[in-house]
Amino acid sequence: MKTTPTFAAYLSTGCLLACALAWPAAARAGVTGLIIESRQSPVYNGQVFGAVGAYERISGRFTGELDPQDAHNTIINDLALAPRNTRGKVEYEATFWMLKPVDMGKASGVLIYNVPNRGRATLLGTFGQGGEPGDGLFFKRGDVIVSSGWQGDLAPGTERVVVPVARNPDGSSITGPVLQRFSGVTAGTASLSLAAGRMPASLETAKATLTKRRAENSAVITIASADWAFSDSRTAPFPGTLDETRISLRGGFEPGWLYELSYLAKDPPVLGIGLAATRDLVSFLRRDAKDPAGTDNPVAARITHVVAQGDSQSGNVVKTFIHLGFNADEKGRIVWDGANDHIAARQTPLNFRFAIPGGATALYEPGSEPVLWWTPTEDKVRGRPTASLLDRARASNTVPKIVETFGAAEFWGLRMSPGLIGTAADHDIPLPPEVRRYYFPGTTHGGGRGGFAVPDTTTAAAGRAGRGGASTNEYGLVNNNPNPQKETHRALFLALIDWVTKGTEPPPSQYPRLDRGDLVPPEAAAMGFPRIPGAALPDHLANPIYDYDFGPGFVGNDMSGAISLQPPIIRTIIPSRVPRVNADGNETSGVPSVLHQVPLGSYLGWSVTTNGFYAGLQSGFAGSYIPFAKTKAEREAAGDPRPSIEERYGTHEKYVELVRAAAARAVAQRFLLPEDADRLIAQAQEGNVLK
Repeated sequence: MKTTPTFAAYLSTGCLLACALAWPAAARAGVTGLIIESRQSPVYNGQVFGAVGAYERISGRFTGELDPQDAHNTIINDLALAPRNTRGKVEYEATFWMLKPVDMGKASGVLIYNVPNRGRATLLGTFGQGGEPGDGLFFKRGDVIVSSGWQGDLAPGTERVVVPVARNPDGSSITGPVLQRFSGVTAGTASLSLAAGRMPASLETAKATLTKRRAENSAVITIASADWAFSDSRTAPFPGTLDETRISLRGGFEPGWLYELSYLAKDPPVLGIGLAATRDLVSFLRRDAKDPAGTDNPVAARITHVVAQGDSQSGNVVKTFIHLGFNADEKGRIVWDGANDHIAARQTPLNFRFAIPGGATALYEPGSEPVLWWTPTEDKVRGRPTASLLDRARASNTVPKIVETFGAAEFWGLRMSPGLIGTAADHDIPLPPEVRRYYFPGTTHGGGRGGFAVPDTTTAAAGRAGRGGASTNEYGLVNNNPNPQKETHRALFLALIDWVTKGTEPPPSQYPRLDRGDLVPPEAAAMGFPRIPGAALPDHLANPIYDYDFGPGFVGNDMSGAISLQPPIIRTIIPSRVPRVNADGNETSGVPSVLHQVPLGSYLGWSVTTNGFYAGLQSGFAGSYIPFAKTKAEREAAGDPRPSIEERYGTHEKYVELVRAAAARAVAQRFLLPEDADRLIAQAQEGNVLK
């Protein structure tokens, strides 16, 4: 039988326990060892970044330990039930890497902590080119970039943290109900993987339930316990080989169905330790000269400020880290001076028993349960007391400066609305002085490729959306929305660094508000969305926000504790709002990209799933695009109410001039860097608009 590696097995991979016993008994909690496994110096083929020079990359592991009785750690769910070493501490081990100037005398003093997303670093992918330095935005400044593992349910080869499992005081397994849903299976699928950290307490299928259904509101069919197994049948006929990490179904799983598995799990990993590991590493790098064994801190005495950044899942981690009090280290000192939570509408489901940190916003998945706002606010719908994301940081005097950035898809697919207007959706929640908020209208999750190209929607051009081509789905929507976020995000992230290091105020917040009429129900009529022949309307597409009852052991405001009801009871649906649009179908609030200001179509934060179990519903976090007709004749023939590109701009030269003016405005408002403005203008000149 295949089994999941135990924590003891993981310990042996890094000699964690052996190393720990070698340290002095008086050693404090926190980072106990820094293990440098590789050093590439210089990196990027020796590329020189201005006066700073070359960079090097250091990677390896770090070990640490936590005192379960320390008030800075007691928020960690099940930490008190984790195994302890001879000093009464709980141990962990995590991966890390850093990029730093070879000559640290030329470092800026800024450490950018990049929270990895599902084990992958995102910062250079956002601002560079898929892990490469791109234009060297941070390297020319001399910034140090650090990333480390925080997610404890990932496989080796990713940025991860290795954490212990919790057990009852008598050593027996802790158990609890879990639920896992499977959809989108392909024909011929014989076996499916269970989520890590959710090992079944029993392999007897009679003690679990597997069902299937065609739609959420259709009849539920219970599958006989003899017709499925906790097993792997990918290489052997059903039932295959017993395996506590997978399930198999006689005859295989069928496309178009949703399968739902309920069972009792055992041995929950203490995943909240990942937040403490992040805290401890950053505190060590900015303040300590050596680890307890004498290994040098590679950036010792050179870090004056720390700014954190996370995208999507890792942006949610930024919020969770601050909300649960981890921005104060074990000596009460501030960890992050600034933070950017980007395209992050929720908190990360991490600090409760049998959590799935990689979850998103599917039915029954936690994430929108805790506090979602920066200013103390009463949660009227869910009947919870007044609270805010900053309560613990304010109590410890460790509130960072925050720049919050997000786009349209976060409203439609990721439930952003309560963070702005509460669960009653009846008033704008004001921002405290430490927070700035910027909305990127008409963008998909993370933004599009950009560029200034009139798409070709012919069959021959299918699949080239954002590069001059477009593939139109059966709902009249182009699957790829090219409207970018990158350039605006770059400028605002540098504004955050200047705010932290120089005290320079960022631009005023710009985001949709109720008091300005920007936020309306997610329906075409309320939004003012035009009727475009052949194109879908957004009615009923917004991902519902449910008020779940997970049982009395679940602490909703902190998303901690233990879930006892699976599936949870749905008490009610929380009202949500989305941004209003103009006659073109484009949103009117926030910080528009240059492309959004001189549009070539309707840029949408929503799309429609075309097939499978979720056909006809919002397509995850994806946005879409409806190009304008090229000419007046094409527009009239199609019955499109939106003016054509020809009618709007007249000539290629006029279009480029409008791009130049929009770029100049954005630079003046500090929403665009001058070098990015020059690049965008050059792209418009090279584009095919009205050529």
